[in-house]
Amino acid sequence: MKTPEHPQHHTSDRGLDLGRIRAITLDLDDTLWPIWPTIERAERVLQDWLEANAPATGALCRDRAVLREVRERLNAERPDLAHDMTALRLEAIRRVLRRGGDDPALAEPAFEVFFAERQRVDLFDDALPMLAFLSARFPVVALSNGNADVHRVGIGAHFRASVSAKEFGVGKPDPRIFHAAAGAAGVAPHEVLHIGDDAHLDGVGALNAGMQLAWVNRAGHAWGHAPLVPHLTVSDLHALCRALGAGA
Repeated sequence: MKTPEHPQHHTSDRGLDLGRIRAITLDLDDTLWPIWPTIERAERVLQDWLEANAPATGALCRDRAVLREVRERLNAERPDLAHDMTALRLEAIRRVLRRGGDDPALAEPAFEVFFAERQRVDLFDDALPMLAFLSARFPVVALSNGNADVHRVGIGAHFRASVSAKEFGVGKPDPRIFHAAAGAAGVAPHEVLHIGDDAHLDGVGALNAGMQLAWVNRAGHAWGHAPLVPHLTVSDLHALCRALGAGA
């Protein structure tokens, strides 16, 4: 069911300068698909694999508090990995394998099982129509702090390039990764429209990088980052296409 429009957010939008847009940067998780159902499914597949291939660790991981403790300690000990979801997940698996007394070398095949499932996403109904609309008109660059692969997900044909925090070395909201994505599109940052759902990571990051921002606000959250404001707030991607000229 579509989330209704929230006009109170639109009154504070700056308004898009359509003539300035020469490229699109696009967030992935929670903009094109809901991330938590995907992660939960991938974690179930990982748990099944561990129970079959590393039974002691599988038994240990049935207690969610154990995994939470391992992740919290890892985040505290390895802030250098904060931008790299793949490295964090792999190291967390390695640590629980050690704790369970299993071979830590099983971390790599265990992660591959998780990672393959992580690429099986359920796109929002409005995602493919928007991708088709955008990619026919602009170079589109994926810009993500996560580790989804647009080619493995099956939408790679719509993208000129992908820029991830893992590869670049810093994540959103750092303006440098937005500037790198503009470079991958072959345009200046002020010529980019960034589209994303996270008000802080996508919104503040894009605006501080000098881009225009379309904030995808499916749940009707309040914008909490004044004096910065989005250029456009939409409750779904169909509304975004209409704002950019489709069916207008």
